Amino acid sequence: MKKKPEWLRVPYINNENNQLINKLLDDLKLNTVCTEANCPNRAECFSKKTATFMILGKHCTRKCRFCNVAYGVPDPIDISEPAGIATAVERLGLRYVVITSVTRDDLADGGALHFADTIRSVRKISPDTRIEVLIPDLTNIDKIIKEAPDVISHNIETVKSLYSEVRPEANYERSLDVLRNIKKYDPKIYSKSGIMLGMGETKDEILKTFDDLLDAGCEFLTIGQYLSPSKNHFDVHEYINPEIFAEYAEIAKQKGFIYTASAPFVRSSYQAEKAFENLTHRN
Repeated sequence: MKKKPEWLRVPYINNENNQLINKLLDDLKLNTVCTEANCPNRAECFSKKTATFMILGKHCTRKCRFCNVAYGVPDPIDISEPAGIATAVERLGLRYVVITSVTRDDLADGGALHFADTIRSVRKISPDTRIEVLIPDLTNIDKIIKEAPDVISHNIETVKSLYSEVRPEANYERSLDVLRNIKKYDPKIYSKSGIMLGMGETKDEILKTFDDLLDAGCEFLTIGQYLSPSKNHFDVHEYINPEIFAEYAEIAKQKGFIYTASAPFVRSSYQAEKAFENLTHRN
């Protein structure tokens, strides 16, 4: 594995909020992608009393070569989970929450109804909280759209030419279709996607992906450095300099994205509320 440069060193953060979050998750039996995917921003986010909740269990039915979430036999659906997440949102006083899930190819609707139940539960207890859902490539997205979350996100993850190596069970065009369907069913819902760099993609391929996302109606974009979870995962081909991330942010802005977060440690749900702060400044 390549040696990480200085700009990829994560500062150690541990305060009472980290302990509070961990206890709350244990008490309510909730999962986060922060922990399951071993996100480098976990300590920072927990220290600020926020987390990205992961529903539908801990085990994914796909084995993407970039992801640290466990692959295996999926867990039974926990019908108490939506209420648990709503309780966590209320206790933490979250004004913005991101909810994601493992991919559940074993379910007829991919888990869409469970997403919808979770949105309703949060809205019932915390009606003013903005809700972002980060979804797999579901075919029953209409069930989620009917609940009108503020943002629906689906990550393209990488450029088209790398899909067979990085996401062999996914499909580039199918992911674009998810984003297209958001605007097809409800143009008022913001759509969002994310891409990782450093996997062997070229600049031309990155810019083509930007264009494809815009053509699919995508408005918010995140760009981050790929970090291989282990030697058994897809290798890092290159560590991208922060200056290059800044350059891509400017290009994305010029191309028409409403909001772009681009830096080595950016992840799809990292400081997600900033997109709406940007909207306020634009109006």
